Amino acid sequence: MNAHRSTLDLLAHYAQYHRDQRNIVTHFVGIPLIVFGMGVLLARLHLTLPRLDVTAAWVAFCFAGAWYLSRRGPLTLSVAVTLAMGALVALAHGVAGGGVASWLAWGAGSFLIGWAMQFLGHYYEGRKPAFVDDIFGLLVGPMFVMAEALFSMGWNKPMLAEIERRAGPTHLRDLAHPA
Repeated sequence: MNAHRSTLDLLAHYAQYHRDQRNIVTHFVGIPLIVFGMGVLLARLHLTLPRLDVTAAWVAFCFAGAWYLSRRGPLTLSVAVTLAMGALVALAHGVAGGGVASWLAWGAGSFLIGWAMQFLGHYYEGRKPAFVDDIFGLLVGPMFVMAEALFSMGWNKPMLAEIERRAGPTHLRDLAHPA
């Protein structure tokens, strides 16, 4: 996967690793938990620059948001995923200010539960996570979840049809007789 590919190309490639409906559902829980957990963990790392005190969580958010907004594709999706991630980072800052035990419990706990959900989903899928083959899959994941949420509300049916043409339809993999 190339970082400069269009939104459609990125989503279609990512979708090839995510066709089992149970895997997609676990990503609706796992990916936000991972983003939130990372936000909590990075919220206590302050980067002090001249006239600016910012956390590593906001710096990471800015880089991710810039990446989403620079994709060739629907601006609606880029804005929606950026806003959702910003909301998760803002919530993360709200719980990161407590004691060290609370900070670690929220941060590491959310992160680890999120990844457990991801790996459960890929058990159903019978396929490794997309980021194993391409690190950019870590950025595409939140965009994929947002796209799936928007598709479920009837948004951009032509894009959904093209993704399914390239990656195939969603299904439930038979775990008793895996292919």
